[in-house]
Amino acid sequence: MLIRSTWTLKVTEPTTLPRSYGLEVIKHLHQRLGIEMGAEQIPSTTCSGILGSVSVNGDFVTFHPGEFYQLSLSGLREDVSKAIASLSFPSDPNSDQVLQLLGATFQVSDRVDEITSYDTLYHTLVAAEPEPIKRFDLKFMTPTSFSQNRIHVPLPVPALMFRSWLERWNHFADVYLGSDDLIEYLSTTVVVSRHHIQTRPFTIHSGKVTGFTGTVSLQILSSADPLIANVTNLLVEYAKFAGTGMKTRLGMGQTLLAR
Repeated sequence: MLIRSTWTLKVTEPTTLPRSYGLEVIKHLHQRLGIEMGAEQIPSTTCSGILGSVSVNGDFVTFHPGEFYQLSLSGLREDVSKAIASLSFPSDPNSDQVLQLLGATFQVSDRVDEITSYDTLYHTLVAAEPEPIKRFDLKFMTPTSFSQNRIHVPLPVPALMFRSWLERWNHFADVYLGSDDLIEYLSTTVVVSRHHIQTRPFTIHSGKVTGFTGTVSLQILSSADPLIANVTNLLVEYAKFAGTGMKTRLGMGQTLLAR
């Protein structure tokens, strides 16, 4: 089972939090799920943090009434996905669910669940041999970066993106897709055809990591084997659950596929 749950949040008054609030969001959600943070080499959750229009003043951000915010949480393992599916927040006197964080209160106005499974994705997108898709338009919602040889790479390098998705897929799925040979082949047959990205800092603890946000289009070359094209489609679809790159559990690398 794979799940991506998205809650729509709002505030009733201007609400200010430190820019590092994202870590508290993650801790709060993991506590409610009963998952110990830091216990997994490859995290079984990804989280977006609270996304939406905010005002930034120094080390603080302010959320505004009249705006809608979104919080997404994904599970990459069966038990974690089931826990997310049953996750609920405490209710206020009006019986509305609320997320309480560092003294701030966010009202939960909606929830949308996207649910599938590793088997469903594989059989639908690969085993059924569908007509290959040759272009993918990706939107990176939160700063995205890759850790390579102890440095951070805030660029949409296809080989690094595919390695990120493939590592998670092979770790959690029953169907093994391949390793370095597949990455090498993908890096020679899938190219960035266009992009509109910018770099942004992402606050973690007392430090910052630079990542990119924006849109990236991937194009599969005409010489690519149809099977490899379908594996590419599978990994791109998986990205909305798994995220991309480093520190996806902490809010980096949130990735959506534009239709």
